[in-house]
Amino acid sequence: MPQNLVIIPTYNERENIVNMIRTVFALPLPFHILVVDDGSPDGTAALVKGLQNEFAGRLHLKERQGKLGLGTAYIAGFKWGLERGYDYIFEMDCDFSHNPQDLVRLQKALSEDGADIAVGSRYMKGGKVENWPADRIALSFGASLYTRLITFMPVKDPTAGFVGYRRKVLETIDLDGIRFIGYAFQIEMKFAGRQLGFKIKEIPITFTDRVEGTSKMSKGIITEAILGVIKMRLRGLRGDYRRTAADSVTS
Repeated sequence: MPQNLVIIPTYNERENIVNMIRTVFALPLPFHILVVDDGSPDGTAALVKGLQNEFAGRLHLKERQGKLGLGTAYIAGFKWGLERGYDYIFEMDCDFSHNPQDLVRLQKALSEDGADIAVGSRYMKGGKVENWPADRIALSFGASLYTRLITFMPVKDPTAGFVGYRRKVLETIDLDGIRFIGYAFQIEMKFAGRQLGFKIKEIPITFTDRVEGTSKMSKGIITEAILGVIKMRLRGLRGDYRRTAADSVTS
């Protein structure tokens, strides 16, 4: 039974997708890949299909119509992976800002070190950011600090998008109750896991800005994250995340 699934959401990633797939499959640990493509007009999905015979049973593709949001792509991937029995499910970007080699370290944190959620962290000791302009580093670090102050999460990089989950975490979180679809999704998943008592462990990584393709960051995504953190905190104070967990167990 395969243990490890990497979910890679894509929109116009033809410059990166083939290299990313080959790099993940060359790792010393066996990983399967699910690409969730939101109707990329540049032919990203066709490139994935072209590799499926070569990596039969290991490379999977879920095609969706139009840009439906990062969070919904991951939620769809989580459900797909749970239905097929994967023990450890990972999320990562396609643009090599996340180093695929670090998947092995995240998997070890889950399978050997007792973590329920493993976070590739830019802002803990040993982590760093490369090739970002100073204003973007300040914005990202400021967003992380703001999130920690509002939510009281002891996570130094709560906005991180390089994350691994034990299946029990994704089975317990009410995935349909996750509200946010942009980068606030990353914060909400960690916040929900923390509210439910799961252990979060950060692993230092080097985050490198994309070389190929175009960034998906926008002012709307930033605004959602700023306002979303306050809404998450209020939901946490009401016990919404804990209540949905109890409901999911008894239903």
